[in-house]
Parts: sequence; C-alpha cells; structure tokens
Amino acid sequence: MSSLISQQWQERTSGFFSSSGTKLREARQSAGSFVGEVAKDAKVNVADVAERVGSLFKSRWAILQQPATRHAVQEHLITAAATTGTLVRKGITETKEKVSVGKIKVEEAAKKTAQKSKTLLTDIERWQKGVASSDVFGVAIEITVQRQESSRPIPFILMKCADYLILTGLNSPNLFKAEGDKKLIQQLVSAYNQDSSASIPEGVNPVDVAALMKYYLASLPTPLTTFELYNEIKDARSSVTRMRKSLQKLSSVNYNTLEFITALLLRVSQKAQLNKMNSHSLAMEMAPVIMWREEKRPESYREYWRPPSRSPKKSIDFETASPWDLLSDEGEGVVDASSSISLDDIVQVDFGAVDVVQCLIEHHNAIFTDAGETVWR
Repeated sequence: MSSLISQQWQERTSGFFSSSGTKLREARQSAGSFVGEVAKDAKVNVADVAERVGSLFKSRWAILQQPATRHAVQEHLITAAATTGTLVRKGITETKEKVSVGKIKVEEAAKKTAQKSKTLLTDIERWQKGVASSDVFGVAIEITVQRQESSRPIPFILMKCADYLILTGLNSPNLFKAEGDKKLIQQLVSAYNQDSSASIPEGVNPVDVAALMKYYLASLPTPLTTFELYNEIKDARSSVTRMRKSLQKLSSVNYNTLEFITALLLRVSQKAQLNKMNSHSLAMEMAPVIMWREEKRPESYREYWRPPSRSPKKSIDFETASPWDLLSDEGEGVVDASSSISLDDIVQVDFGAVDVVQCLIEHHNAIFTDAGETVWR
C-alpha cells in the first residue's frame, strides 16, 4: 500500500515540475519579446527625435546664414553694444558728477565750518569783552549801523519798532511808560541779537515794542548826546538856535538817530488825548536813556540783556556769613520770566536832561532843520 502511494506522489511531482518548466520557458519568451519590442520602439523614438532636432538646427542655421538675417543680427548686436556703451558712459558721467558735487559740497561745508569757527572764536573774544559779534544790544551804535550797510544811518531795530508803533500803536495808553512783558521782551532782544533786520511779529503789544526801544537806547555804551557834549547841550535847552548848533557837533549816526527818535516822540505826543503821553511825560521817561552823565548811566535796564555770568559760584562760609549774604546767594540769577519789567529807575531825576528832551520834542522841526526830515506814513 505504501509503495502504491509513493509511486503516485512521484508521478504528481514529475508532472508538476514538467508543467512548471514549460510555463517558465513561455514566460521568458514572452518577456524577451516584450523587452525587444520596447527597445526597438525606444530606438525608433530616439532616432526620430534626433532627426527632428537636426532638421530644426539646420533650418535655423540656414536662416542665420542668409545675408538679410545676418545683417539684422549684426545690427541688433551693434545696437545692443552701443546701448550698453551709452549706459556705461552715462553711469560713469553721473558718478563723476556726483563725485564732483560731493566734492563741492564738502568744500562748501569745510568753508562754512571754518567761517563758523572764526566767528565762534571772534564771539568768544567779544564775549570776554561783554558782547557778541552779532549783537545789537550793548554795542556802539556806529558799529551796528556799519554792519547794516544801509544808506540810512539809523539802527534797523529802531526803524522796525517805530514803523510798528506808527501803524498799530500810537493810541496805546502809556507808551514808553507802561511796564513791558519781560519774557516777550527778552525773546525780542534775543531775536535782534541774532538778526538785526528782524521784523516785529504781528500781534505784539505796542507797549512792549516801545519798551524794547527804550532798552536798546539804554544798552548803548554812550548816550546819543555823548558825554563830551552833555553840559553844552544841557546849557542850550533854553535856545533853539544854540541847541541846533550844539547838536550839529554830534556824529552823523548819533544826530540822525536822535532826530528819528524825537520825531517819533513828537508823533506820540500828538495823540496825547488817547495815549496819555504828552511831551513832558515822554521826556520824563526817555531822558534817562537818551542823555546821561558818565557816572549816571541807566544800569537798572542792563539786566534784561546782559548775558548770564559764567563765573563760578562763590563759596559761602555759613558760620560767618550774614543773612543778607545767604539771601543774595540763594536768589541770585533767579528771575520770574512771566513778570513785567518795571521801567522806573530808583535814581534822582536829571531834570536838565528832561528839559532837553522835551525841547527836542516840542521844537523838533525847528532844531533839526538840516537833517533828512523823518516822514511817517
């Protein structure tokens, strides 16, 4: 029985291997045929593509070999080269121009810096003497007029202030007497020290403008009437003829400025019913800043434009110092910027000077006969 089963299994195994070998041969033949066909198709496709590329290249090359095409290409190349050259040259030119402009600007900046340095050095030297090069306050009137390079020998600041008052302020009460706003006046002083031809801003109170004129006159190192002619002018106050001859000894700048100021005061006095300032009232206010003796200069006005002291603060011995020393040191340099400026000098009134100024106002046209008479608008 077992031999019969073994024989059956051998037959089945032989049949299985025989059929498997046949199927493998068929599969190999089929795969070989498929691969051959694919390779053949690939060769055909590659050859076809190569043929097409070659044909396209030949046709393009043939077109390029034509004279017209070659000429057009050359023109395009020449144009492109010319354009490129132009752009390059333009870029180089612009670069050179920028470099040149930059060089000029650097030179200008260097010149300005050098000029500023010179000005700064000059200012330092002048500050050591109490005045800066651009200032008008505290500067001799001749220097201020010389800087202006104007045909009219009168400081611009006085002309600007007078024009402002003539246009807007003659009717304002207590001109040249009322207190001015300290903060505003200090701003105007600073503005004119930086630009002597600056204009008065619109809306400024005429009282402040009149006070500014008063402070300017008080800041002059010497009065308009000069120290030398003080006694002579004072003695001539009762005679128009003598007054005229005495004033003719003044310099052109002093003479014309004095004529200009008193002409303005005359106009103000003509509006006395509105502004409450007649010739005597104006003389009382203006005499101390127009005419003073050398030992009686109006120092009380100088604090409003004098530069702050740069000296070190003095030390105080608290054991030996008096209450007044402590008080003055504690309050030194402290000013209420919003307060008004009192124009009243706590000094003895020089009535002789008052009479002179009143005479110049009331007899202005008869005294200044040879001056270019001030004509107001």
